[in-house]
Amino acid sequence: MIHKTIRTLLIVGSLSVTAPFAHAQLKVGTLDMNRVFTEYYKTKDAEAKLNEQRAGAKKEFDERVEKLKAEMDEINKINSDIEKPELSKDAKDAKLQEREAKVAEARNLQNEMNEFKATRERQLQEQFLRMRKDIIDDIMKVVDAQVSAAGYDLVFDSSGLSMGQIPVVVYSREDMDFSKTIIDKLNANAPKASAQ
Repeated sequence: MIHKTIRTLLIVGSLSVTAPFAHAQLKVGTLDMNRVFTEYYKTKDAEAKLNEQRAGAKKEFDERVEKLKAEMDEINKINSDIEKPELSKDAKDAKLQEREAKVAEARNLQNEMNEFKATRERQLQEQFLRMRKDIIDDIMKVVDAQVSAAGYDLVFDSSGLSMGQIPVVVYSREDMDFSKTIIDKLNANAPKASAQ
């Protein structure tokens, strides 16, 4: 009898503790952050700027490659001149010195090219990371405002993958996704050329 009474009291007590939580409705939303990031006009503008700078860096690098090729052609020409049997010893010695100077120039140019390439790649990567951070900050301000205004308790990124490359959000109803709302708000003030 005492055990039944204690059990009944424990059941009633547990119901009274969980009752407030049962009445509270958890509002959950999903957001495809990859889509939001990709469709934001500032992302497209940043990509265009970076591509333009990459093309400029490639052009500069290609010019250096052409200069190196010209140096190598001159070295090859000097080598073939050195092989000529009619060349006097003094002329041959002069050609050997000329070749040494050209080889040193070519090495310096090669080192310069390697340094240029590494520096430009690092600069472009740093610029990309700065632009990406600014874009994500913009997106998160709009997301935070929307989450607050709509009263979401929990929001999942539906584009996220687990460590095993499995979607973190396996399923969600379409009406839970508010990606388009965020994209529309982010692109509301897009310049005419950027809006698509």
